[in-house]
Formats: sequence, structure tokens, C-alpha cells
Amino acid sequence: MKTSGGSDAAKRRAGESAAEAVADGDVVGLGTGSTAAHAIRRLGDRVDSGLDVRGVATSFASRELAADCGIPLLDLDEAVGPDAPGIDVAIDGADQVAVGGEGDETGSDAADIGVGALIKGGGAAHAREKLVDAAADRFLVVADPSKETPLLDRSVPVEVLSAGRSAVAEAVRAAGGEPTLRRAERKDGPVVTDNGNLVLDCAFGEIDDPDALATRLATTPGVVEHGIFVGLADEVHVGTETGVRVARR
Repeated sequence: MKTSGGSDAAKRRAGESAAEAVADGDVVGLGTGSTAAHAIRRLGDRVDSGLDVRGVATSFASRELAADCGIPLLDLDEAVGPDAPGIDVAIDGADQVAVGGEGDETGSDAADIGVGALIKGGGAAHAREKLVDAAADRFLVVADPSKETPLLDRSVPVEVLSAGRSAVAEAVRAAGGEPTLRRAERKDGPVVTDNGNLVLDCAFGEIDDPDALATRLATTPGVVEHGIFVGLADEVHVGTETGVRVARR
């Protein structure tokens, strides 16, 4: 259930804008998806030019791309914990982001326009993404305008233990949602995450209170992680056809 929409040029501008915020010596969380991939490639170019950074990948795909781009990598356990360097900044995409106001074009200070909650998980990597994004000192979201919305309304990806699929589905229905098992596109059977679990895409319609829904899903037995990210994003870099708009909370 990967999301579509937005030109590749807009995605590239967003990813490259966030990559420029990375400083020498940083440990960087490397997100998953087409827009985050542009950030990883730009970081690879900067590493080739002498930038000293280390990356923490959020998925098999982002690890492979980072390695191809020459970015040295750390495992999450090496980056976070006693005597570990920590994660200075994470760069990741979103399937939908609640943003109010107009923002500022590149070259101006970011505007305080209320970066809200996100929905992630179109690539089924949201469990590891949330670990890395939450651990980072700063989390920069990269997106194109098709991902912006005043109110979240996309289906929420929920990673579940295979044994708990039916029980979680019933809990989602009780919460007012409609769960659908995510099917693989080019193989028979369901999508299996990097963690060996299944994904339910759960339609709730317009989500008036993302925080409350996030808490309800997180406390449901059998749920490994859900795709609502509340209070984590510090900035959103939105690539447009002419530049980049940056919003911050």
C-alpha cells in the first residue's frame, strides 16, 4: 500500500533540502520511501565531498541504498544507549501529514504553523521508523504537497503479530475502524514486514483525535506498532514545483 502522488522533482527538492540540514559529525536516521531516498542520495554526495556522518537505517531498503551511496552505518543499538552517540537528526517521509498555514519558501526561517500528526507505514517499515524517529534529537519530515492535509484521513497501517491478527482486527472494528490485511503485490499471500509480522490497513475516516487513537491502538494486545506518529515531527520540508516550503512546530 505504497502511496503515490507528487512529482519526483518535488520529492527530490524536499529530500535534498532536509539533507542540507545535516552537520559534520552527525548520526542520521535514514528513512524509507521514495522521498527519503532522495535525502539519502544527497547525503551520499556530501559524504563523497568529505562530510563525516553515520547513518541508522529504518529498513532493509534504506540500508541497501545507504551502503550503495557510501554512507557508513550503525545499528540502532550502537547509536542509542549508554555511551552511544545518539541520533542527532532523522529524515523520513510520510504518507500523510497534518500541516496548517502556508509555511515559508526556502531561504527564509521556518514558520511556526503547527506541524501535526503523521500517518506512516505505506512501505510497512513504520515500527523501525518510529524507533529511529523518536530517538532522534530532531525529526525532519520530507514530503510533496499531495501528502499535506488539514485532517488525517488515510488508512492507518498497524503491524500485528500473525497469531493476533483476528483479535486485533476485532479491536479495530470496536474502535470504529475497518481493517484490511495488506496483500503483497507480486506474490501470493500477505505483506510480511522486516520484523516478520503482518500489516492491517485500518480505515477510520477523518481522525479528529490522533493522540487518542494512537493510544488505543498502542494498548491493543497483538499490535507491534501503528502508523500514527504524534508529537514527533520537528520540521516538514515540502517540495514544490519551484522550491521547498518548510514548516515547524
